[in-house]
Amino acid sequence: MKFYGNVGYRITTEVRPGVQMPTITERPYYGDIQRLSRRLGPDNKVNADITIENQISIVSDPFALDHFQNIIYVWWMGTPFTVSRVEVEFPRLTLTIGEVYNGERPA
Repeated sequence: MKFYGNVGYRITTEVRPGVQMPTITERPYYGDIQRLSRRLGPDNKVNADITIENQISIVSDPFALDHFQNIIYVWWMGTPFTVSRVEVEFPRLTLTIGEVYNGERPA
């Protein structure tokens, strides 16, 4: 299965001397869906958490290789999902996604 979507990065930049602010940047990538799976959370909740454990392999660019440690989410099926793991397999990055991402996004 093919993939095309945005990957979100949280990059800290210096806005003025001594002051650093995190900024969220999205970049588009092509790739492949390598694994489709899901997992239910513990039963001690009223509504169990559903975690997606899909793996998406993207064709990386120099930016992705330099900032893979800053990847925080990926858009999949119209929803941003948290990236729980990134594996560098040059020239690709394999992203394992988890729960729905509810954090900051670019304005």
